[in-house]
Amino acid sequence: MPFLVFLRDNARWLAGGFLLTFFSSFGQTFFISLSAGDVRREYGLSHGDFGLIYMVATLGSALTLPKLGQIVDRHPAQKVALVTMPMLALAAVMMSVSSHVVVLVLSIYMLRLFGQGMMTHNAMTAMARWFSAQRGRAVSVTTLGHNAGEAVFPLLFVLVAGLVGWRNSWLVAAAVLMLFALPAIFGLIAVERAPRASDPVSTKPVARDWTRAEVLGDPLFYLLLMGVMAPGFIGTTIFFHQVYLVELRGWSLELFAGSFTFMAAMTITFALIAGQLVDRFSAVSLLPTFLVPLGLSCLALGLLEAQWSVFVFMALLGLSYGFSSTLFGSLWPEIYGLKHLGSIRAVMVAILVFATAMGPGLTGYLIDIGIALPAQIVVMGLYCFAMVAVMSVVTRRLRQRSLSASHPSDTSRS
Repeated sequence: MPFLVFLRDNARWLAGGFLLTFFSSFGQTFFISLSAGDVRREYGLSHGDFGLIYMVATLGSALTLPKLGQIVDRHPAQKVALVTMPMLALAAVMMSVSSHVVVLVLSIYMLRLFGQGMMTHNAMTAMARWFSAQRGRAVSVTTLGHNAGEAVFPLLFVLVAGLVGWRNSWLVAAAVLMLFALPAIFGLIAVERAPRASDPVSTKPVARDWTRAEVLGDPLFYLLLMGVMAPGFIGTTIFFHQVYLVELRGWSLELFAGSFTFMAAMTITFALIAGQLVDRFSAVSLLPTFLVPLGLSCLALGLLEAQWSVFVFMALLGLSYGFSSTLFGSLWPEIYGLKHLGSIRAVMVAILVFATAMGPGLTGYLIDIGIALPAQIVVMGLYCFAMVAVMSVVTRRLRQRSLSASHPSDTSRS
């Protein structure tokens, strides 16, 4: 099916998924960290102090997500949105009015749980269930919401905060969520997508439906996580410390914020390319590739000091993000089936959130004890290249397991 025909025939569901990930931006690190400098000044916090607060709040959301995330297996996507989006708006209001560190921690906890966690989880699980042979395309379009958010919101926040202050900017975010985002998304996904006779038939092997307990007992799951966690850990760490990094390098904060648009353009391009490749080859086949540009992006940011290097970093990061965002949305149903996908994805997302929580806290502590942030970023790049080898091994083992499941040996025949 041509891509434009696919978009036309599935516009309402794809638009709903896109908006879910787009407005999850209010709970993403790149958006929250835009207030980091003001928060540190008003609360008298060091980089390590705020990193610890962010880590504690994010870890709390990671511990909550496996239980809360199971609701997507029992309720349709629009009902889940009707609960999670008002809670995200409430978190934004709390961020605006917070005057005590406890309220700050609770605000960040709710932003992470309902923004980064539940809104993304709801969107990706719905796409995996609503599409089969075209799952890669559907996921790639939905993940563009993240990219569009990264392109639009940093610069908007800087502009709005300059006019009304950083606290009132969070009130504006809450109003946008309740007055525009919630009605639009609820209307778009009010009807669940059902399979159609015109849908292409998937040629990939159908995975059996693993339970969450079986997945947690699968050694390959943990090897996968070693690679899958890298983009979230690295991206969160760098964007959390973006104000500090800009000050360290003597760069312009406005230029750095504007470079998100360039990264988003690269991410959008390669997310769509990855969607076509996933549908043609499979997510498992692409596993060894997505960390190569991420490793190169870390080396560029860690070793180059000229301001133009920001665009080299953003280009490579966007390439990696484009592939990984589409890949991760298609990978888990391809390996573990659909029946228990919500509870499985909830555990996976919780572990990824845990990784994003560890990044700011760990690197903030290392900065405080004198280990330079650029040196830390170089080490992250070297880790990516090590994980490329690990993902190659995992891909081979997953293929062997799939073949064994499709053609089991039968020694019981007489």
